[in-house]
Amino acid sequence: MKVLMTGATGFVGRETARALSEAGHQVSPVVRAGDGFRVASIDGYTDWSGAFEGVQAVIHLAARVHRMDDRSADPLAAFRAVNTIGTERLARAAAAAGVLRFVFVSSVKAVGEASPPDGVIDETTVPQPADPYGISKLEAEQALLQVAVDTGMQVVIVRPPLVYGPGVGANFRALVHAVARGWPLPLACVRNRRSLVAVGNLADALRCCVEHPAAAGRTYFVTDGEDAGTAELCQRIGRALGRPARLLPVPVVLLRLAGTLTGRSAAVNRLTGSLVLDSSRIRRELGWQPPQTMDEALAAMVVAECAS
Repeated sequence: MKVLMTGATGFVGRETARALSEAGHQVSPVVRAGDGFRVASIDGYTDWSGAFEGVQAVIHLAARVHRMDDRSADPLAAFRAVNTIGTERLARAAAAAGVLRFVFVSSVKAVGEASPPDGVIDETTVPQPADPYGISKLEAEQALLQVAVDTGMQVVIVRPPLVYGPGVGANFRALVHAVARGWPLPLACVRNRRSLVAVGNLADALRCCVEHPAAAGRTYFVTDGEDAGTAELCQRIGRALGRPARLLPVPVVLLRLAGTLTGRSAAVNRLTGSLVLDSSRIRRELGWQPPQTMDEALAAMVVAECAS
């Protein structure tokens, strides 16, 4: 089928476009410049006229994401303009054009930042987003469900956790480089668990959500199916690099104190806290299985980073 995709040139979008193409689908990218349907931005004013010719499905990846240097006077309004209002406008335009299915890539942040002690987050967990980005994503989910009621267009919501793989940026890439350079990391005392998803696994799940009839109207968490604590993740990265990770036994309470003193509490909480997701629903209902194990995906990422 022909699939319109926003965010097609991004980290997840490139891999998803490849997965769709390999499955025989035609990808119609939404771009700011270059080949595809051009838009200056995605918000409540975007003109989608002519975007959906021959399109049967939409994958909406583009979003305003969290930035450390965000200087918006009203961050929630800025996130809503793109992530909530822009998403709803795109969905209503797609439905009016006769698009059959709309796959929305939301985020675990629409539900929360941490799993309960000795528990997991699944699709029945009551959402409690903790920041403007998460709030805007949850509101977008709610708006899309109303679009589905109003128009009959099939909506699928996918909530990934942290995505990693070749080309990953930000903190995950910095962690890989730290292990590769043998830098000592004060993480040996961290005893947490976090769910992750390799970019290739997420791309394959999005392809499945486009294709499978049973995905209509459903919400799914997508993970690798294996959870790793921060210390274990460093060790796995080290094995992929062929060198041991150097982990120092610094008490977690001191790490959190350092985070408070340096204004980086959120980053330290992500390193030390747990976020465990149950992604069994998509496996059970769609028969989906991740194509890569975590170790295979980490090895592919390390090869790409070393080659760059």
